[in-house]
Amino acid sequence: MTDKTSNDPLHGKTLEMILKHLVQYYGWEHLGTKIDIRCFTNDPSIKSSLTFLRKTPWARKKVEELYITLIENKQF
Repeated sequence: MTDKTSNDPLHGKTLEMILKHLVQYYGWEHLGTKIDIRCFTNDPSIKSSLTFLRKTPWARKKVEELYITLIENKQF
Protein backbone atom coordinates (compact mmCIF):
# COMPACT_ATOMS: atom_id res chain seq x y z
CA MET A 1 0.00 0.00 0.00
CA THR A 2 1.37 3.44 -0.85
CA ASP A 3 1.50 6.26 1.64
CA LYS A 4 -0.17 9.31 0.13
CA THR A 5 1.11 12.43 1.83
CA SER A 6 0.24 15.86 0.63
CA ASN A 7 2.95 18.24 -0.53
CA ASP A 8 0.66 21.13 0.38
CA PRO A 9 2.02 22.81 3.53
CA LEU A 10 -1.51 24.02 4.33
CA HIS A 11 -3.01 20.52 4.17
CA GLY A 12 -4.99 19.85 7.33
CA LYS A 13 -4.57 23.41 8.62
CA THR A 14 -7.60 25.58 9.21
CA LEU A 15 -7.52 29.32 8.66
CA GLU A 16 -8.15 29.78 12.37
CA MET A 17 -5.19 27.56 13.26
CA ILE A 18 -2.92 29.46 10.85
CA LEU A 19 -4.04 32.84 12.18
CA LYS A 20 -3.56 31.81 15.81
CA HIS A 21 -0.04 30.60 15.06
CA LEU A 22 0.84 33.85 13.30
CA VAL A 23 -0.56 35.94 16.16
CA GLN A 24 1.34 33.83 18.67
CA TYR A 25 4.58 34.19 16.70
CA TYR A 26 4.35 37.87 15.66
CA GLY A 27 1.73 39.44 17.92
CA TRP A 28 -1.02 41.63 16.46
CA GLU A 29 1.11 44.76 16.14
CA HIS A 30 3.92 43.14 14.18
CA LEU A 31 1.50 41.05 12.13
CA GLY A 32 -0.22 44.31 11.15
CA THR A 33 3.09 45.63 9.84
CA LYS A 34 3.79 42.42 7.90
CA ILE A 35 0.31 42.39 6.36
CA ASP A 36 -1.25 45.83 6.35
CA ILE A 37 -4.95 45.15 6.77
CA ARG A 38 -7.26 46.94 9.18
CA CYS A 39 -8.45 43.81 10.99
CA PHE A 40 -4.85 43.36 12.23
CA THR A 41 -4.25 47.00 13.17
CA ASN A 42 -7.54 48.39 14.55
CA ASP A 43 -8.95 46.53 17.56
CA PRO A 44 -7.83 43.10 16.28
CA SER A 45 -9.44 39.83 17.28
CA ILE A 46 -9.38 36.31 15.92
CA LYS A 47 -13.13 36.40 15.22
CA SER A 48 -13.14 39.67 13.25
CA SER A 49 -10.00 38.71 11.36
CA LEU A 50 -11.42 35.33 10.37
CA THR A 51 -14.61 36.98 9.14
CA PHE A 52 -12.62 39.38 6.98
CA LEU A 53 -10.15 36.78 5.70
CA ARG A 54 -12.90 34.36 4.70
CA LYS A 55 -14.56 37.07 2.59
CA THR A 56 -11.36 38.53 1.11
CA PRO A 57 -9.31 36.10 -1.01
CA TRP A 58 -6.31 38.41 -1.53
CA ALA A 59 -5.90 38.95 2.22
CA ARG A 60 -6.27 35.25 2.97
CA LYS A 61 -3.62 34.50 0.37
CA LYS A 62 -1.19 36.89 2.07
CA VAL A 63 -1.81 35.25 5.46
CA GLU A 64 -1.30 31.78 4.00
CA GLU A 65 1.88 32.86 2.20
CA LEU A 66 3.32 34.33 5.40
CA TYR A 67 2.54 31.09 7.25
CA ILE A 68 4.18 29.00 4.51
CA THR A 69 7.28 31.21 4.69
CA LEU A 70 7.52 30.58 8.43
CA ILE A 71 7.16 26.84 7.91
CA GLU A 72 9.76 26.75 5.12
CA ASN A 73 12.25 28.76 7.15
CA LYS A 74 11.59 26.51 10.15
CA GLN A 75 10.96 29.60 12.27
CA PHE A 76 7.76 28.16 13.58
